[in-house]
Amino acid sequence: MSQHTTAAGTWVPRLREQVGRVVVGQQYLVDRLLVGLLANGHVLLEGVPGLAKTLSVRTLAQTVRAEFSRIQFTPDLLPADIVGTLIYDPKTGEYAAKRGPIFANFVLADEINRAPAKVQSALLEAMQERQVTLGGETHRLPSPFLVLATQNPIDQEGTYPLPEAQVDRFMLKLNIGYPTREEERRILDAMATTAPKLDVEAVVSPQDILEARQAVDAVHVADPVRDYVVSLVLATRGQQPGGPDLSKLLQFGASPRATINLTLAAKAWAFLQGRDHVTPQDVKDIAPDVLRHRLILSYEADAEGVDADAIVRRVLDAVSVP
Repeated sequence: MSQHTTAAGTWVPRLREQVGRVVVGQQYLVDRLLVGLLANGHVLLEGVPGLAKTLSVRTLAQTVRAEFSRIQFTPDLLPADIVGTLIYDPKTGEYAAKRGPIFANFVLADEINRAPAKVQSALLEAMQERQVTLGGETHRLPSPFLVLATQNPIDQEGTYPLPEAQVDRFMLKLNIGYPTREEERRILDAMATTAPKLDVEAVVSPQDILEARQAVDAVHVADPVRDYVVSLVLATRGQQPGGPDLSKLLQFGASPRATINLTLAAKAWAFLQGRDHVTPQDVKDIAPDVLRHRLILSYEADAEGVDADAIVRRVLDAVSVP
């Protein structure tokens, strides 16, 4: 690994150590949150309540010396509660912008699918453009800017499916599972108290993150690996020779945004592994998290009990590795 790349990632072990003081297990979750942080990509976390989704995001944000805000999504939330609004000042006779909680480096959108679609859509411009429009005036969001959203499974009562356009804005969608028996016991030992220790030290600055992102950009992706990424995405659309027949299982495959995000995420994953180049295995490791929320399943797939992860596995098994 190059000296510049190594220097740029010296804070990663310190950050892992701090997060590990509070979050027991969930290595997959922490690793993928770091990928999103390094690749400048928003992350959506899905799982039943009580799996440390919110705790993990909040703890990660606390390890960075940056501004953090939490938005609890509820059925009565309004778009102005997220982005802000214009307030009339009787002294000046003018309207002034009152910025909402979206103006932070880390924004935790908690239980995002408990608010109606119009409120969820209020995040769209901010997530994609890193800016917000209030009263016809554009306001830039701070850098780095990252939306880390949690949601409960859609089949739970009182939830609203995210608009497809917004789901595609998330670089990664993580399915969070239950801890192992050993992890559950460690959770019991650490948290079964009236005052659990949840404090961590801020060991990373926003500048550290921006410098690490430059190192991630410098991670090399060879032409055969780039072609492999394109082949995987084309296979979800039925356009890859030798790929699986998914015509009965998918209405739509992954978009070109998936190609871009899969490459960026693989570069960040390689960086976390201490390498300055991407291997096909890096792509395979991160592909399910990039692709699962970008596949629109057919009614036939639902009837047969085939989920997006199963389709991604078929694609990975069928497409030849360089």
